[in-house]
Amino acid sequence: MDVTKHNSDAWDKKVDEGSRYTQQVSSETIKRSKAGQWEISVTTEKSVPRDWFPEVLEGLKVLCLASGGGQQAPVLAAAGAEVTVTDISKKQLEKDEMVARRDGLSLRTVQGDMSDLSGFEDEYFDIVVNPVSNLFVKDVKPVWKEVSRVLKNKGILIAGFTNPLLWIFDDNQERKGILDVKHSIPSSTLDYLPKDEIQDYIKSNNTIEYAHTLEDQIQGQIEAGFVISGFYEDDFAGTRMIDNYIKTFIATKAIKLNS
Repeated sequence: MDVTKHNSDAWDKKVDEGSRYTQQVSSETIKRSKAGQWEISVTTEKSVPRDWFPEVLEGLKVLCLASGGGQQAPVLAAAGAEVTVTDISKKQLEKDEMVARRDGLSLRTVQGDMSDLSGFEDEYFDIVVNPVSNLFVKDVKPVWKEVSRVLKNKGILIAGFTNPLLWIFDDNQERKGILDVKHSIPSSTLDYLPKDEIQDYIKSNNTIEYAHTLEDQIQGQIEAGFVISGFYEDDFAGTRMIDNYIKTFIATKAIKLNS
């Protein structure tokens, strides 16, 4: 099964359905960003601290990785960065293109898999921004290695990802107010389904997600040549029962240091 193609189609479907993570920023947001009052998120609710970025973005090359949807890329372009945004979903990238046309921005869109950045030169980008998305790839380590390759020495990686504890509980039980530990980590969406329901799930064009270990998420960055220099946690803003007990999203700032 081609999981990348499947998830590409599934995200196109999310755009058609108007999912939260397919909602582009407003013209007012772009206007504020052009005036220097900009912020982005790589998790669910919290904004990335401004001091995680250089003071001035003008002229810096930024890759918004698996970041379609017209959210992060247009804001950073309005703030002065030279932005490239890549995503597996054509319709998500069309959101960025639409905002660029609407608000007079310059940015480049490239459809592709976040695990394979072979279309980009070595040490080309100053910053890579990667909102929560590596749950859609089976192996996260190639993502970190590719990001390291395309970043300049002392380049910045700002990444959001899911705390794997989110996946250990049964979703159906949580909706009933019960936190029932059921799944192991690492695992995937398909592992949680009865065998006779897998094909129906796939045919319904739902995303296939992967629960990665924290070791692969954090040590994986370190092994790829990064030093972690910033960290915070986020959640669903109280809309999920699990929010009462633990934060389920993580953001890291990492610096690439050539040996």
